[in-house]
Amino acid sequence: MVAPEAGTVGRRKTWADECKNLWQIAGPVILTGVFQFLIEFVTAAFVGHIGKVELAAVSIVNGVIEGLAYGLLLGMGSALETLCGQAVGAGQLHTLGVYMQRSWIVCLATSAALLPLYVFTGPILRLLRQSPAISAVAGRYARWCVPQLFAYAVNFPMQKFYQAQSRVWVMTLISGAALAAHALLNWLVVARLGRGLVGAAMVGNVSWWLINAAQFAYVVGGSFPEAWTGFSRKAFSSLAGFVRLSLASAVMLCLEMWYYTAVLILVGCLKNPEIQVGAVSICMNYNMWTLMVSVGFNAAVSVRVANELGAKHPKAAKFSVVVAVVTSAAIGLIFTLVTLLARKQLPRLFTDDGLLVKETAKLGYLLAATISLNSIQPVLSGVAIGAGWQSLVAFVNIGSYYLVGLPLAAVFGFKLKLNATGIWVGMLIGTILQTIILVVILFRTKWEKEAMLAEERVRAWGGNLELPTIQETR
Repeated sequence: MVAPEAGTVGRRKTWADECKNLWQIAGPVILTGVFQFLIEFVTAAFVGHIGKVELAAVSIVNGVIEGLAYGLLLGMGSALETLCGQAVGAGQLHTLGVYMQRSWIVCLATSAALLPLYVFTGPILRLLRQSPAISAVAGRYARWCVPQLFAYAVNFPMQKFYQAQSRVWVMTLISGAALAAHALLNWLVVARLGRGLVGAAMVGNVSWWLINAAQFAYVVGGSFPEAWTGFSRKAFSSLAGFVRLSLASAVMLCLEMWYYTAVLILVGCLKNPEIQVGAVSICMNYNMWTLMVSVGFNAAVSVRVANELGAKHPKAAKFSVVVAVVTSAAIGLIFTLVTLLARKQLPRLFTDDGLLVKETAKLGYLLAATISLNSIQPVLSGVAIGAGWQSLVAFVNIGSYYLVGLPLAAVFGFKLKLNATGIWVGMLIGTILQTIILVVILFRTKWEKEAMLAEERVRAWGGNLELPTIQETR
């Protein structure tokens, strides 16, 4: 790694080297995310040929039940981005295997706590006033998907283990192969053998556990001789501090993911919501695809900042932040311009309904602004993970999103009768506020002290150490 403070190379070469370091992580992470997202897409595509009720049931389970579990477990696993990344920078590779095993314990325990959500999906959906027919089918499907719940708990810690060491292409290749196998198995089990929803759920279980098996085989096969030395009893020690950081990571990530879900719920409460919900859903779909790029940079800058802080290179960590924000913002600007220029054409890929196309086009300007902002905000969140600021950012998210953004969205959408446009404006204000606060935090950060904190975390093995808040490092 090239540290900007080393003074042995020119700035232009240093910028190029840092861009290379970022893309070596971000590129594979983006592809991995796309492949894993397409696993659910392929399932929905095959189930859609069974019937409308079945498709609606699977969509609800994927979007609500599994979305909740996925986000929570991904957040819990994100604690490893801080601990493993800083340990790699400090050269303490022997701790990574123990960290990953601790994360497995925490995530598997979380999955067990989430199990009632899957078992009682049907009654829960009926309490939320969903269709009885859809609720019944969704409940049956969710129970068959329980193995996927525990697959997530095993998968996410391994992903962070790989990412911290910049060994991400392996994950991409495994996910791509699993996607191909998933499509083939769905064709055989669902389409040809007619096994219906049960078959679709079983195929999903097999696909996710194939990913886990392949990734684990690569870990124990000698590819990480220093980082993986076998199972250890040390994984059960110092769990309290690890749980605290994991919970902070989960809260931080889930508050961001649930923000968009809350916006959709608000839009669904409008009078005659069909067109409004359709328009917002189309825009959210495009926003999600552009977010995959930002999420790639989120992971990349998290690894780079953690590595450099762990290696006691505070200036290099700061420079990584600058390069990541500028690069992601530049890509976001391209997406923004495309959205503005094609705002009347993009909806036609989803619908031929003239009224829906018109309403979606009206939201095009807000979608463009959201895409531009979301090219920066996830990168700043990645910096927070790499530096270990999860608790602070969780509070920032609560204030920005839930005390400002959503109340304003409700006022604009319902009181001022601006409908979906008003709700989106409120959401955007919350995101802008959160981004501004994170930028201020970055400007006030004393990176030398952050490097000292990283050293303390590595020394404490992520366990008994009470992590200071960011205010203590100013």
